Amino acid sequence: MELSGSIACPTAAQARLLRPPADLPWLASLPQRRNVPASSGYISCRSFAVRSKVTKAMPSLSVSIQPAFPQPVTRATWKKKHNVTCYQRQGAPQIEAKSMEEVYDSLAEHLLSVFKSIDNLDSKYIVGLAGPPGAGKSTVASEVVRRVNMRWSQKHTKDSSLNSNEDIATMLPMDGFHLYRSQLDAMEDPKEAHARRGAPWTFNPSLFLKCLQTLKEEGSVYAPSFDHGVGDPVENDIFVKPQHKIVIVEGNYLLLEEDFWREIRDMFDEKWFIDIDIDVSMQRVLQRHIGTGKEPDVAAWRISYNDRPNAELIMESKKAADLVIRSVDY
Repeated sequence: MELSGSIACPTAAQARLLRPPADLPWLASLPQRRNVPASSGYISCRSFAVRSKVTKAMPSLSVSIQPAFPQPVTRATWKKKHNVTCYQRQGAPQIEAKSMEEVYDSLAEHLLSVFKSIDNLDSKYIVGLAGPPGAGKSTVASEVVRRVNMRWSQKHTKDSSLNSNEDIATMLPMDGFHLYRSQLDAMEDPKEAHARRGAPWTFNPSLFLKCLQTLKEEGSVYAPSFDHGVGDPVENDIFVKPQHKIVIVEGNYLLLEEDFWREIRDMFDEKWFIDIDIDVSMQRVLQRHIGTGKEPDVAAWRISYNDRPNAELIMESKKAADLVIRSVDY
């Protein structure tokens, strides 16, 4: 399904507001936030096929586990199988390794094990991968997808309902849901709007939510990509096919709690977050800016004015993750 008429021109109310509040007209058409049942005393731990009960004075490695899939993966079996550490703290389970290669391998094996336990092969298993700019979201998503597809092809049996030559995993970046430059130009202060591009209010969450809903309901969807050379989205440039059973969606704001982002967050079967020191991630973003032709002083200004405030907001959403991935510097 194509998302036709995906990004409409901003309303007059939008143009007057540089930092749109929750009641902005173009957001009012979003579905009402669903009531999410409280799970007091529990941490969602679907990434390891367990649910961990939390006590007020829980030691860092003390957990009680309860299977959620036919072949549960515990902390001990995860480490034994993947040589990667999984440990429980006050928040979500965290995964660490000596190298990101080990992390990619363990996440790929995990997704394959989850996929094999799903009865309905027509369904989609959608993972939301969040983290600040410079955390390596695109790299993690693409490497895990590549490993899933490679392992599936190698291990696939002839009597399966799927063709072994077909990829079963793909990634969907959030970048394609940026507002167009023309929409930023229509805001009250275009210079400020362009300077803050990348903040949550410079995206089109309504279209993003519609895309994920279509993917869930219909099994395939056309989505926009983002042309960094032009600086605008490219409509219907990404096709998530029916054969893609595992979809990793990567983006900055996937785990935010505010308003419409909560609806987007609820679309994911698993929520991953890449944890990284902000100074390290901002250094990577700085080099990225310089690599695209910006002068070092201009790049540094953009970091302090836009990228770092965005990153600090994103880091606050880590608490909503089912799994925290500790970034290992390359």
